[in-house]
Amino acid sequence: MTDYNKQGIDQMQEGKFEEAASSFNKAIEEDPNDAVAFANFGNLLTAAGEPEKAIAFYEKAIGIDETVAAAYYGAGNAHYHLEQYEQAAKRYGEALREGLEESDVFFMMGMSFTQQDNIRNALPHFQRAVELDEDDVEARFQFGLTLAKMESIDEAVSQLQKVIERDPEHADAYFNLGVAYAYKDDAGKALEMFNKALEIQPDHLLAGNGKKNVEAILSDRD
Repeated sequence: MTDYNKQGIDQMQEGKFEEAASSFNKAIEEDPNDAVAFANFGNLLTAAGEPEKAIAFYEKAIGIDETVAAAYYGAGNAHYHLEQYEQAAKRYGEALREGLEESDVFFMMGMSFTQQDNIRNALPHFQRAVELDEDDVEARFQFGLTLAKMESIDEAVSQLQKVIERDPEHADAYFNLGVAYAYKDDAGKALEMFNKALEIQPDHLLAGNGKKNVEAILSDRD
């Protein structure tokens, strides 16, 4: 007996979206109460750039089985794509409640709060994402950025240093390190970081402005 869900997932990963849709349809025809098949179809629609349609499939999955954590996570992603950040955070929270305690879920929860300018709630979610996956550079970058926004500058510097250790080409991490060192009144170190950001990304406007400002400060001191 063909496992249409598995077949559809494999096809989706290969970029064969039409074939995947056919497989998930067959899974649903075979069992109209297969919540996983509806969630998988939602994932396919999200990947195909149709998050609004995807939400209907996630809601159907949740209606069939309220414990399918992947449906909540998928719905969260669809809402996030639609810039519906409050609904996204709600769905990610429900995915966590149903046991999907993975780094990606905590990261997206943090991003949803960040988009709502709720950095206090974003912080612990980025921290947990990093704890669960120490090699997740983007989660660590957002963790460092959020610490900086909360003026925990030394802790922010520590996290951003770890980002550039793992990804030496992360221009935004160097830029934000430059900002942090400028905040700490270490103009020399700030200039070094801005220069590194510009070396990696010559059109980094913020780093360019930061460099000009620091050079003006150093010039005044001479």
